[in-house]
Amino acid sequence: MIHIIDLHFQGVKNAIAAFLVETTAGPVLIETGPHSTFTPLKKGIESKGFSLSDIKHVFLSHIHFDHAGAAWAFAELGAKIYVHPSGAPHLHDPSRLLSSAKRIYQDKMDILWGAIKPIDLEQMQITEHGSNFQIGDQSFTAWHTPGHAIHHIAWQMGDVVFTGDVGGVSIEKGVVIPPCPPPDINIEDWIESIRLLRALKPGALYLTHFGKVENISQHLDALEKCLWDWANWMRPYAESDASIAEVSPKFQQYVGKQLMNYGIGEEGIRQYETANPSWMSVAGLIRYWKKKAKV
Repeated sequence: MIHIIDLHFQGVKNAIAAFLVETTAGPVLIETGPHSTFTPLKKGIESKGFSLSDIKHVFLSHIHFDHAGAAWAFAELGAKIYVHPSGAPHLHDPSRLLSSAKRIYQDKMDILWGAIKPIDLEQMQITEHGSNFQIGDQSFTAWHTPGHAIHHIAWQMGDVVFTGDVGGVSIEKGVVIPPCPPPDINIEDWIESIRLLRALKPGALYLTHFGKVENISQHLDALEKCLWDWANWMRPYAESDASIAEVSPKFQQYVGKQLMNYGIGEEGIRQYETANPSWMSVAGLIRYWKKKAKV
């Protein structure tokens, strides 16, 4: 059984999810969310009849704070943290992650993400592409899916795939958009990862932002279309050396119009912006085009 736990990030519903999977060997947690939402996560786990200490296995899609920020708290309780090889060093020593995030979020770090602590290496399980882990009656396979981040994993359990961010953002079955923060956005890699998701022929996708998707082909088509749309919209600004500060309000307006055109109202736009701030994609996509120009 899969339980979707709404973490109510920043007091907004359906922005960030964690997934509690029941197995015969006890509960498995997929994604932890940030430590700032640890209380809603704890309540969600307890509402299903489990305690935090019952969780011995935590599977992360990647190490961005909105997905993995509370992983250290489960490691301190004895859980094994399953992570991409490129992500593990940053969980062990999060100083570079913190330094980079502080430049972006400044005095909002604590309220957004909460505490960040290092995880001992012995508490981490490095997961290679295609590696499989049997937990009770459930089998979990790690598929390396770069594009959003080089350290990204989509986790397959039977005919279900937990997509992290590579599966995009779709709130309350609304429009599908791609989260494109710096520094690792790579459109070509992301398209290949989408092809991998298609090849798995899943019966359902579980999005961290947010929830269960069953119209797989339509969803991935929409994600791919929007990914190229946003990238191509940003390209002239990257080539003109426009500043991020100059481009951000223009892009926010562009995204807002797209959402409204799909019937997303004011509250829905707030949910999308909380889950995936459009201004973050400006820096990510401009960086992507500048990298390509240097090749």
